[in-house]
Amino acid sequence: MSNPRNGDTKPPCLPRNGLVKIPTQPNGLGSASITKGTPAVKNRLCQPSSVPAILSPTLAHRSDLPIPSLASPLSLATLASVSSPPGASLVGLNVSEGSEQPSPERLPGSPSERQLAVDEKILNRLFWYFSACEKCVLAQVCKAWRRVLYQPKFWVGLTPVLHTKELYNILPGGEKEFVSLQGFAVRGFDGFCLVGVSDLDICEFIDNYPLSKKGVKSMSLKRSTITDAGLEVGDSVEVTEVAEMCWWRVSPSGLGDTHVGRAFTGHREGVGMAIPQVLPAQGWVQLVQGQEAVKASSLLPGRQSQVMLEQMQGVVRLELSGCNDFTEAGLWSSLNARITALSVSDCINVADDAIAAISQLLPNLTELNLQAYHVTDTALAYFTAKQGYTTHTLRLNSCWEITNHGVVNMVHSLPNLSVLSLSGCSKVTDDGVELVAENLRKLRSLDLSWCPRITDMALEYIACDLHKLEELVLDRCVRITDTGLSYLSTMSSLRSLYLRWCCQVQDFGLKHLLGMGSLRLLSLAGCPLLTTTGLSGLVQLQELEELELTNCPGATPELFKYFSQHLPCCMVIE
Repeated sequence: MSNPRNGDTKPPCLPRNGLVKIPTQPNGLGSASITKGTPAVKNRLCQPSSVPAILSPTLAHRSDLPIPSLASPLSLATLASVSSPPGASLVGLNVSEGSEQPSPERLPGSPSERQLAVDEKILNRLFWYFSACEKCVLAQVCKAWRRVLYQPKFWVGLTPVLHTKELYNILPGGEKEFVSLQGFAVRGFDGFCLVGVSDLDICEFIDNYPLSKKGVKSMSLKRSTITDAGLEVGDSVEVTEVAEMCWWRVSPSGLGDTHVGRAFTGHREGVGMAIPQVLPAQGWVQLVQGQEAVKASSLLPGRQSQVMLEQMQGVVRLELSGCNDFTEAGLWSSLNARITALSVSDCINVADDAIAAISQLLPNLTELNLQAYHVTDTALAYFTAKQGYTTHTLRLNSCWEITNHGVVNMVHSLPNLSVLSLSGCSKVTDDGVELVAENLRKLRSLDLSWCPRITDMALEYIACDLHKLEELVLDRCVRITDTGLSYLSTMSSLRSLYLRWCCQVQDFGLKHLLGMGSLRLLSLAGCPLLTTTGLSGLVQLQELEELELTNCPGATPELFKYFSQHLPCCMVIE
């Protein structure tokens, strides 16, 4: 916690070993989307502590438990008569020595108040009403509170974000020591996001996190310098003698090699090893002299990720974002068949061959999120028949080279998609959307944002064929007009409609939407032609839960007041 006496200005919501972030909308493995998620998400994180920010799903569906009114402050006496939810078994924690947390006997107040303040039955009920950041602060109050709060049930669905500088403590001698991750292990975190880490940092994480071998299900590496020729944990090679020169031939995928001749004597736990030097032009490996105590895994491309996934045998969801040193050869050598969800974005070396690796090595893939500027139409024909059955989510963001021909390959390779994003695929036209509508009848979510060639005709195809569609994103589709909205008004299953910065939408188009009783979320941010009169008609959508009107000239203070009176259950974002 922040302590003004020692000049510590660290915000109280930051735990010692990194941030704990609340997950965003389900658009991948934590990857950001330029089109999904409205400012309402941020507003929810900034709610005052008197409003429950996290409510147990178990409690939310139990009518036998009295939930205190949100209009009045929560009291311990009110919660004293409430039974704890099932699964409230306590997890012990050894608090580090030297901590200044008060014991229950030292808490202020009368004995009855002190007893209520540490009653585990009450605390198990009370702590559901706090956000993740608030729980991190509350856990520092006393040992009793920490013991209750460090139960895994309070942290389900949250992902710790650890930056490189937070992984090490600087010792007095200037040396670095890896921080203790025991607190994360006690809370049972099964997913991590590591930012700015290197090959060595990942190896240290695997060594120091007790649940890394089988307990971690999701790993995200962002803006990291992970390389194809990384480091293997704990295995070093000592070269004692080079007898003669020899060469190795390394396959393009990095999966195999052919040994020619004999070159050296050495040992690694009783096994002879060699130290290679890669010759990029020929693809051969030459053994050289004069190197000692090097890591064995640096011999072949892709060994670091291969070792990471071999060591962390529970990982089924993997994200690589902004890892520019990681190439397609690394994917060929590291991907494991157990991975079911993969996200690759802003990795400049990724192109068609990455899709080939994914199609060959991930037969159980259910979700693929890809942002790659060099992926072409050919790559979308690589998916196997089994993936066509198992894969239900495909997001191709800013894949600029994909055209309608790629859409043809995609709809035939992956006919069972329920979530599809072509955001930023600027070469896709109405004909491509027609192919999607005719062949992917199971779609529930479709993202066509930043596709400037999409017109009202595409919306007619969508309205005619995609009867199960629940979410449609049309942000920055500048050719959409009121006529297109008239087609969408016939879709009875549509719950979320995003029309951000559709500069041709006018008041007349909004009238078509007023009869869509199924709408729960409507975004009109940045639509310049909408007036106050046209927007005021949205009060007819009484089932609306969220309305975004940021950067709308017609959204006046008087209009927001009008909405607060006539749409009391709707969150209006100014």
